[in-house]
Amino acid sequence: MKARYLSFKPFLPWRNVERPIDWPGQFGCQAPLEVEIGFGNGEFLARRAQQRPERHFIGIELEWASVQRALRRIAKSQVPNVRLLLVDAHLALQRLFEPLALQRVYSLFPCPWPKERHAKHRLFSHAFLTLLNSRLQPDGEVLVVTDHEPYLRWVLEQIPGSGFAGDWRVIAPHFRTKYERKWVAGGQQDFYELRLQKAAHHEVPPTKEINVQARRVGRFDPQNLDLPPAAKLCSDHPPVTVRCRDFLYDPERRKAMVAVLVVEVDLTQDFWIEIACRDDHWTIRPARGCGVVPTVGVQRAVDLIWEAAAGQT
Repeated sequence: MKARYLSFKPFLPWRNVERPIDWPGQFGCQAPLEVEIGFGNGEFLARRAQQRPERHFIGIELEWASVQRALRRIAKSQVPNVRLLLVDAHLALQRLFEPLALQRVYSLFPCPWPKERHAKHRLFSHAFLTLLNSRLQPDGEVLVVTDHEPYLRWVLEQIPGSGFAGDWRVIAPHFRTKYERKWVAGGQQDFYELRLQKAAHHEVPPTKEINVQARRVGRFDPQNLDLPPAAKLCSDHPPVTVRCRDFLYDPERRKAMVAVLVVEVDLTQDFWIEIACRDDHWTIRPARGCGVVPTVGVQRAVDLIWEAAAGQT
């Protein structure tokens, strides 16, 4: 199979680095930092990095296919001042950036989620704008471009109390991105540009991560393990849902694996918890190599498996 990328160098596996991320350390020097949320195939991101070599650029995306295309484009453009993240934008801003770290943020043609029942998925809610505000420098700016006027109106409704002053206008197509070309090919010539200027600062500290504690039991019977229910809503605040999905046991290695799904606010993690024999006891912890973000939900999942193992008769 032919690789869709030429180099992995711009790709940053954020789960494997200390968070919040030391961005000057990642680039090797200090420079103004700009972020594009939803970079698609990386066209605008690569062009912007070429135009402003004195700045550093971070691209945030949810789709691996987009990351691959952007990696290839960045390599062909030979821009050293770009790093790519495969991560949800909420999580990235919560955990990967310090307050006052960003100079500018772009989001070109974010999904408008036009149906009202999907409104919870829309980017640039009031809560997200407040978080974004906290990560911007005092003169920071956010640029949002959309083809969907109702989405523009919705974002404008989210601005009061977020620390931003907003100004919008109708513009002609000029960003030369994949989605802009798509809308133009469909006959659309008017687009909506919204600029958000930071007017007041909201303090939102980076989300603190915990040290997930391993648990121990003196004995373990894989044939008699009564796993928690398929879906268990915990009473944590914010709420955490833990779902046990699968169970495997290797009698020769004396190791069991429980596949779990942990859902928290703005974060879903799918990983394995191992139950491994260590001398005179069994240790329960997230399996090595899963790359979990250490959260209260992960600890709760470990504790649920521990309670089930400790409760064996």
